[in-house]
Amino acid sequence: MDTYPLEYYDNSMSQAKYLFQMNYHVYVYLFKHPYSIKIRVCLNIYFLENSMIAGSIVALVTPMHPDGSLDWESLDSIIEFHLKNGTNAIVAVGTTGESATLNPDEHCQVIKRVVSKVNGKIAVIAGTGANSTSEAIELTQAAKNYGADACLLVAPYYNKPTQEGLYQHHKKIAETVEIDQILYNVPGRTAVDMLNETVLRLADIPNICGIKDATGDIARGTSLINALNGKIPVFSGDDATAYKLILAGAKGNISVTANIEPRLMSDLCKLAAEGKADEAAALNDSLMSLHDNLFVESNPIPVKYALWKMKLMQEGIRLPLTMLDEKYQLQVNDILRGRDLL
Repeated sequence: MDTYPLEYYDNSMSQAKYLFQMNYHVYVYLFKHPYSIKIRVCLNIYFLENSMIAGSIVALVTPMHPDGSLDWESLDSIIEFHLKNGTNAIVAVGTTGESATLNPDEHCQVIKRVVSKVNGKIAVIAGTGANSTSEAIELTQAAKNYGADACLLVAPYYNKPTQEGLYQHHKKIAETVEIDQILYNVPGRTAVDMLNETVLRLADIPNICGIKDATGDIARGTSLINALNGKIPVFSGDDATAYKLILAGAKGNISVTANIEPRLMSDLCKLAAEGKADEAAALNDSLMSLHDNLFVESNPIPVKYALWKMKLMQEGIRLPLTMLDEKYQLQVNDILRGRDLL
């Protein structure tokens, strides 16, 4: 690409800033509007420097009363807890938010409540994935209507689509709803693995703006980052290895552990993003027992138990999930007590 003196971009940068702040997806503008190459360059620069989706992104729980009904007061309190403790963005109603047990109206109302409570202070990413493409489109459209900054779409689970099916599923959603969409690959829960080659195909589609890689495979994640070459960012979805993937070029971590230690997870992501490998490794080592114990049973069972013990929410979870088995409660309590969280 040709280079020009900084003053060449002055007016174009102002226009790019205006377009960015109008909350249109950068690449949709590039494809749909005949702006000059200067503005296109500046849009990319401004987007990369000002994107709110980076760093420690909490995969937020959905608080419930003991009878399983939604606990709006605790949801508000937990959001405030994150706003005060360095969380960089929030995922609402993802896996940790029990999306699979909320009915469609509840799902949408939680997104609406989180967006309203956050009030633009940090980015809100709505979990809108489904194993039905039409349902995913409906949820994604609702999230856009309620003001979410982006959506997180898990690969369709249970029905085990082919790689072409995964491509067509996400392509259809991206072409139907004009909102930033982050792919989510978590084969351990979906029974389908979105291969790097499929991600590379999807990265060329406007509105697809990132991928959450929850494989925990650093070599594979690094290969994906290199192959994408900045086309879309990669986010870790595995707390124990997240700092390593950020050191390799990932833009952040969508985190379960951040529900419990938001400030430290934010610090960890920052250290890794700055290339401070030794400091990041030391901090991650200090968090490892917490990482591990938040997965002694299926997520979000342990993290909801921990938040209840920390008095941040009530003892509520929906069937078929149950509260943490007594044989694990003592060890989780010990971890929390050792961190001065009880």
